[in-house]
Amino acid sequence: MIIAVADTHALIWALLGDPRLSPAARAFMSVEGTDSIGVSAISLVEIVYLEEKRRLPAGIFARVASALATSASALVAVPMDVSIAQALTSVSRGSIPDMPDRIIAATALHLGVPLISRDARIQASSIKTIW
Repeated sequence: MIIAVADTHALIWALLGDPRLSPAARAFMSVEGTDSIGVSAISLVEIVYLEEKRRLPAGIFARVASALATSASALVAVPMDVSIAQALTSVSRGSIPDMPDRIIAATALHLGVPLISRDARIQASSIKTIW
């Protein structure tokens, strides 16, 4: 069962063991058993894009893809579909103007779970966040 959706930076920081990931976010992402953390498809696209622009080190996407493919991993990819697009209409462009962030927030909203994110705009929105 998906218990939260990870924002792109939270996902990367968790995989890299980066100290910028808050203790609350780290604890929430350390799920066990049948619980899992959702990864929006747009995060995967964003990681490829940021690697291409050299804003992320090469190989991050491969690590994420590997984690998603590993049965022992708590990460699960969440595809974008009509339901996510419909949920997007409930995420204010004024409060979350960046389209990838809106899609990630809509994914969490659609699933009815919190979003693990440090993003101040997302935290100030109506989306339940963990940080």
